Amino acid sequence: MLGSTDYLMRCLVEEAFATEQEITKAREQARASGGSVEEALLANGTVTGRDLALARAILCEYPFVDAEQYEVDINNATLLPRSVAEQAVAFPLFVGDGVITVGMSDPLNLKAIDQLRRILRAEIDPVLCEETTIRSIISKSYSLVSSSDGAVQRKSDESELEESTKEEPIVRAVTQIIADAIEAESSDIHISPCEHELQLRYRIDGRLQNRQGPPLSAHTGVVQRLKVMANLDLTQTRRPQDGKFRTTHQGEQYEIRLSTIPTVNGENVVMRILRPHGQILDFAELGIAEDMADSIGEIIGHPHGMFLVTGPTGSGKTSTLYTALKKLNSPDRNIMTIEDPVEIRMHGVRQVQTNAEIGLTFAGALRSILRQDPDIVLLGEIRDSETAMIAMQASLTGHLVLSTLHTNDAPGAVARLQDLEVPPFVINSSLLGVLAQRLVRTVCSDCATSQQPDQTLLQRFGIVSDDASFRSGRGCARCSGSGYRGRTGIYELIRMTGAVGSLVESGAPTNEIGALAFHASRPQPGCFGPMWRDGLRKARLGLTTLDEVDRVAMIAETQAVADERRAAA
Repeated sequence: MLGSTDYLMRCLVEEAFATEQEITKAREQARASGGSVEEALLANGTVTGRDLALARAILCEYPFVDAEQYEVDINNATLLPRSVAEQAVAFPLFVGDGVITVGMSDPLNLKAIDQLRRILRAEIDPVLCEETTIRSIISKSYSLVSSSDGAVQRKSDESELEESTKEEPIVRAVTQIIADAIEAESSDIHISPCEHELQLRYRIDGRLQNRQGPPLSAHTGVVQRLKVMANLDLTQTRRPQDGKFRTTHQGEQYEIRLSTIPTVNGENVVMRILRPHGQILDFAELGIAEDMADSIGEIIGHPHGMFLVTGPTGSGKTSTLYTALKKLNSPDRNIMTIEDPVEIRMHGVRQVQTNAEIGLTFAGALRSILRQDPDIVLLGEIRDSETAMIAMQASLTGHLVLSTLHTNDAPGAVARLQDLEVPPFVINSSLLGVLAQRLVRTVCSDCATSQQPDQTLLQRFGIVSDDASFRSGRGCARCSGSGYRGRTGIYELIRMTGAVGSLVESGAPTNEIGALAFHASRPQPGCFGPMWRDGLRKARLGLTTLDEVDRVAMIAETQAVADERRAAA
């Protein structure tokens, strides 16, 4: 083993990982519990596993490698039987010309090194890694890649989906894929068969990222396993199928919505991960400016009328609506929702989930809950003319209705309602305001650096000179090299005024409605405007980048920028 406990404790003190008093306390706890001093230090939070590994590396004079910071090839699992890897707590991290770098929790274990050298038939370069990291790599790699001895067993239960230890390899592979996706905070899993490989991708912060997955030969088994979990037809491979199942990870239950579709290379699978009890944030935490949040508060403070949130799928509309509901939720109000599915649970709110199989549609459910004496109704989405008219009528008969539409911008909501055959006078009578939103990726705080955007991009946003704190991420292990980690919203808000209503009544085009609505929505000059302006403000603060705002929000705003620049001149 790596020296005595006394040497290790002395090293922890010398390297300032712990104090003498903390070591003494841990020794007393270890004697009382019958455990080790290291376990007591970890339990107290005095040191981390990484601290212990660094101290051991100093003692044994072997380099320490933080394997979590590297993309380890899971196919290296084929070089070593799993039973040997688990016994030696070792894994081949990197393969070079005749030399294999092996991560070990104890590189002074000469017997294990001799065994690894014989099996790998190469020169061994041992490095010290944190034990939990190596065990995690072993668990993941041998779950996704068939090991040479075929004896694959899961021994870690700290961060694994709750499955039997006697699983078949395909079951373990599916379990590992879903577990990794949940831990990476991805929203979707894509399993796509290509001509020569099985492509595995996770959607993280709105962008798809490649991940190492099972070989192409495992594709059929993976799809069959997922179909079993979702109770789909195993014999049908030539038509799309949809289903869902639930699974547990770290004590939390997740719902997985599964979709399969046949392609020329086999069935393509996409899974949407619905997280349990989604956290309801405040407007400020969503990235909504204080003055805009105040205006939204005034809108939803009306006893009746309609407030719409628009944007594409996955733009955070439901989170925004539930933030509004949190402000409105009180015992003296009857709040009811109709959703597909119910993703966020809120105490005191009656939530209804649609079910097309039994005829419980948005329109049908809305008719029913209007007989439940609601004060406020949240309608997950307005999809058709029938639902639109019922929702509008509800907003005219003493109910506050909150809902969503799929439009590119806030003024476009008016045109969309007209497409759904809602008369202009009904829109003017019921619509209170429209919030449009997108999600932009935020700069990774671990690798952020000051950087002036390209001059062409600055001109595109109408910026001549600027002393703002623009930042971008260089790319690191925490953000998978993307330079971004996490997302925030960018928004535009319009309120229906008499002048805006006159334009709607006259059938004015969307751009004219938008120009007037943005001007009318400003409590003071410069407060509100098109969505790209909110993105520009966040880029100037260093929260995101102009490239990201341009990618997400500059869909039809170039002309608007030109118009504003001409007006300013």
